[in-house]
This record gives sequence, C-alpha cells and structure tokens, in this order.
Amino acid sequence: MKADVILGLQWGDEGKGKVVDVLTPHYDVVARFQGGPNAGHTLEFNGERYILRSIPSGIFQGNKLNIIGNGVVLDPAVFRSEAEALARSGHDLTQRIALSKKAHLILPTHRLLDAAYEAAKGDDKVGTTGKGIGPTYTDKVSRNGLRVGDILHDFEAKYAKAKARHEQILREMNFEYDLAEMEQEWLAGIEYLKRFQLIDSEHVINRILNEERSVLCEGAQGTMLDIDFGSYPFVTSSNTICAGACTGLGIAPNKIGEVFGIFKAYCTRVGAGPFPTELFDEVGEEICQIGHEFGSVTGRKRRCGWLDLVALKYSVMINGVTSLIMMKADVLNDFETIKIATSYKIGNEFVTEFPYEIGGDLTPVYTEFKGWQCDINAIRRYEDFPPELKAYVEFIEAQTGVPVKIISVGPDREATIVRG
Repeated sequence: MKADVILGLQWGDEGKGKVVDVLTPHYDVVARFQGGPNAGHTLEFNGERYILRSIPSGIFQGNKLNIIGNGVVLDPAVFRSEAEALARSGHDLTQRIALSKKAHLILPTHRLLDAAYEAAKGDDKVGTTGKGIGPTYTDKVSRNGLRVGDILHDFEAKYAKAKARHEQILREMNFEYDLAEMEQEWLAGIEYLKRFQLIDSEHVINRILNEERSVLCEGAQGTMLDIDFGSYPFVTSSNTICAGACTGLGIAPNKIGEVFGIFKAYCTRVGAGPFPTELFDEVGEEICQIGHEFGSVTGRKRRCGWLDLVALKYSVMINGVTSLIMMKADVLNDFETIKIATSYKIGNEFVTEFPYEIGGDLTPVYTEFKGWQCDINAIRRYEDFPPELKAYVEFIEAQTGVPVKIISVGPDREATIVRG
C-alpha cells in the first residue's frame, strides 16, 4: 500500500482541514508530517466549528489513528489546551492520537526567542506568528533540540541545559521577559503528553503500509511557504512540499501514491512577503469579507488577490500533484468579472515560470472570465454548476494538466463536490 499526501499549493490557509476531514473515511490513518501550532485547520460540521493547530484533522471521523510525525514541532501546552477543549466537547483523543518520539518540542524559551529575533529585525520583520516555530527548527538543525522521546529519559537535566542556553541568548539581546507562568503551563503539558501513545512513528507507519492499510499524510501551511521553494525569506521553517512527507514521517519516496493539492479559487497570504496578485482595492476587501479571511490561530487579516496560475503551476510541478482540490468557489459568487494571472511581466519580458525574485517591477498579466453571479452553496453535483464556473474550472485543468477532483462550495463538510 502507498501513502497519499494532501497539502496546500499557495501561501497556506487553503482549507486543508476540511478536506482531510472529508477524505478521512477512506483511510485507516491520518499522519501530520510537518509544521507546528502556527498553522490552524478549521473544520465545520453539525453546526459546530473546530480549530486544530497541532492535532491532525482526521480525529473527528470514527476511531481512526492520528499520528503526529517526527517532522512536526510540538508545544505541549498548546497541545494540552487543544486536546482538553476537544475532550470537553465529547472527543476523547487518548486512544486516537499517537506522538512520534522524534518530534521536536517547542520550549517556552523558544517562544521568547521568536519574539526577540522578530523585534531585532525592525522594519525587516518576517511576520512570524510568535509561536516559537523558527527557533525550534533552528535548534533541531543545530543539534540542540529536545524531542518528545526525551521526556522519558533524563528529561529534567536536558530541559535545564536547553533553557540555560536560551536564557543566555536572551540576556545578550537585552530582551526582558517573564518565564514563570509560561513555564508552569508548559511543564503541565509535558505531563499531559504521557497519557498518549509515544511511538517510533517511522516503524509504525511503514508496518501499517506493509499490512495494506491506508495512510493519508497531512501537511500544514502551503507550498509557497516552503523553506527551500517558497518566497524566501518570507517562509516557514520546514518543508511544506510533498517531499516533506517522506522526511517528516520516514516514508520512502516510492511509497508515495496520490498527491492531493489544495488551492483556493483566489489567493490569500498572511503577514509580510511578496504577493504578485494582491488586490489593494474594494474587490480585494470584498473577497476578504465574504471569505472571512482572518487567521484561525492569529486572527490576522489575510491579504487577498486573484488566482495566480504561475505560482499554482509551479506548486503542481514541485509536488507532483495528481489531483487538484479547489476551495471557496462560493466566495466568488457575486463577481461580474473574475481574473486569473497567467504570466508575469518583468521589465519587457513575459514570464510563465515562477522566478527567483517576485518583487520589484513584476506585473501580473491576467486572463478575464465572466463570473457565474449566482449562489452555488446548495449545489451538490458538478453537472449542475453554471457554465461560467465550469469554464473557470476547466481552464485551470487545461493549464495545469491536472484534474480538479474536489470543489468546495461552502464551509460545512457537506458542501463538498467530489467528481468521478
């Protein structure tokens, strides 16, 4: 059996949580392979709304096993808060979640370092969420990190050593802080983690695949935030692309099956960084308000713009996408004209391949489409779509060479059309 991968193709916030929830009934296991609690996956069903930050999005579908993989960075305090809130709403996760011993821990001092580093950048801020993600991955790469498995082996000494090193850096930066309350919550979170299965996840996942059971690998953020292939330096600290599922779960490349790529019918971005199709007019504001484009974790307003096909085709190529999933088509219900950027004009040159630099004198070149100007929220069959929406979808398919298999027409899990 091969593992399927689902990931975002834009700058994050594409709606991965809802799609994972919809697809989970077809899988035995859902495994998160990278990222941390800076990524919020929002799910809505039965009149309830849930926001997941550390926990895989498959936890609401029966008794499926959900694995937090080695590529994830985990804040025990955030995990505990999230899990306890779900338990109060009737979802006991202790038998449904397993944690990789090799996943790295976000320490309270990582969050302080995140704030200190961002403050030191002044006007060159990246727009970090301040959750300690970057400093945790930095410690991982520099071989100074603490891992989930360490809580079972001489943990107090290991934590004290890491904390002392971080506090020395904070003192050198003259950064004022109060650690006591944050640390107390974090240590309570460490004890809470011991209630869950702590596993050698690479062995478990490969054994599951060898037993012909199915695995869905869930990514966080989006391709254009990948540390190597995103709009650097305005990126996250991990590999958000399909290859990240291999390193973040211990799966060989030849074990990857379907690759589901999720994109919005338009584009959004949170925080700083280049965004070629960003709209600064009333159209952009209208998309923002209709689409409720505010971060599920941070509450920050998202920048909005038209669909960028140059970036989308790049993401499809990098990930080897086999099926596309289009989200939030309903947000564009009322627009008379809808645009897609099909190339960039840089100086006197027209470019269709995503370039190294996407700032400066870059201007998107648009193809215009007639809007469908009707409410599609109640439609449940592709055949019933207005012809204008079908033309929009089929243009994307023709340009990317990949079929659009799933189309979301509303936030609820039922407002999802799966094409045969």
